[in-house]
Amino acid sequence: AVHLHLHLHYLLRPCPPARRAGLFSSPWRSLPPLLPPVRLRSSLPAPTSHLTADGTDESGFVVVTFYKLVPLEDPRAEVAAHLQFLQDMDIHGRIYMNQQGINAQYSGPRKDAIAYADWLRTDPRFSDILVQISPALSGHAFPRLKLRYKQSLVQLEGGSCHLPLVEPSMRASPLTPSEWREKLEARKRLDSEAAGDTSEGRKLLLLDVRNDYEWDIGHFEGAKRPNVDCFRSTSFGLSEQEMDSTDPLHGVDKEKTDILMYCTGGIRCDVYSTILREKGFGNLYTLKGGVSNYLKSQGSAEWVGNLFVFDDRLSLPPAKFAEAGEEGCADNGDLSSSRWLGRCYVCGSEVEELRHRNCASIDCNRLYLCCGGCLEELRGCCCSECRGAPRLRPLLPGHQRYDKWHLYRDDASVISS
Repeated sequence: AVHLHLHLHYLLRPCPPARRAGLFSSPWRSLPPLLPPVRLRSSLPAPTSHLTADGTDESGFVVVTFYKLVPLEDPRAEVAAHLQFLQDMDIHGRIYMNQQGINAQYSGPRKDAIAYADWLRTDPRFSDILVQISPALSGHAFPRLKLRYKQSLVQLEGGSCHLPLVEPSMRASPLTPSEWREKLEARKRLDSEAAGDTSEGRKLLLLDVRNDYEWDIGHFEGAKRPNVDCFRSTSFGLSEQEMDSTDPLHGVDKEKTDILMYCTGGIRCDVYSTILREKGFGNLYTLKGGVSNYLKSQGSAEWVGNLFVFDDRLSLPPAKFAEAGEEGCADNGDLSSSRWLGRCYVCGSEVEELRHRNCASIDCNRLYLCCGGCLEELRGCCCSECRGAPRLRPLLPGHQRYDKWHLYRDDASVISS
């Protein structure tokens, strides 16, 4: 079988294509001519890896994620320096920079992947950055490297450049994984009818700041399913209507309610918490490093299912984060969860493997969970209507991912599959 990859442009179907068009343009288009990196880094010492352990196989592939909200005076020059450093390294992924910092998710051989993170840490602005490492399934988790200047580090309706992201006091207060777990356990002991009242008479509200399809394969116990399928359209706490049952923050006492926000790696919560601060929510807390950091040290305590990740792996069980730790050297293993959670989008039956796939119809491309029976019957499509669509891709076995349409459109055997 041909090993196929799916560009993120095809993965996040719920976002309107017109709004995404500018996100994936060439990284060279917005850059000035390459600047000599020595101007930026000449005074910095050569990096010494402190992430690797003696005897670790550095040829295996890992996935690395990190972000930092910090003022950057000349982000385009920073992009040029990073491109220069990575030019001889085998790194694929998405690395975005602007005046508010950096947001990176990438894969590569362990040696290259960690060398880049170590190099970044030699810069005092990034010396305390939280670098998270997890195992790749086989080879790269991203099709190519996209390192460029980007107006918004995360996509949000109206952009995020105007938000006070680099002011820590305007963001939610971070909780360590152990502090977060203590909060959840305390909440769990209370009568559910009391909506999380604590001994001090306060209330706790657990807010999942992700997409609905992420919640479908895993979430913290007690967290409600988000009502959005694309983060850019998130509007928690912004409703002006007197009654809005879709907004979990509608009617919440802004002074007496502790709002615990979580997402995959933390950046979406940091960004969105500045909006809630401006709306008067005074008691905001985030999970430092997001769910991926929590699973590494706390395991699956208070968590149900797997964690959705935005790369070719799509889903990882908690054990993979706990095994990997900072060394990121865990086995790949299977992707099933120890506790069942998901249901087939087509028939509603239980789905043992908590891993999404894309509809075989290129014009749909829905990201959905599917049981084996429906998968075979509909040949990888999410519904009978899509099964009869004119532009169909083949049913891919196992964990293979779709590539771009032009690789299928002229293949008669694909259309007739």
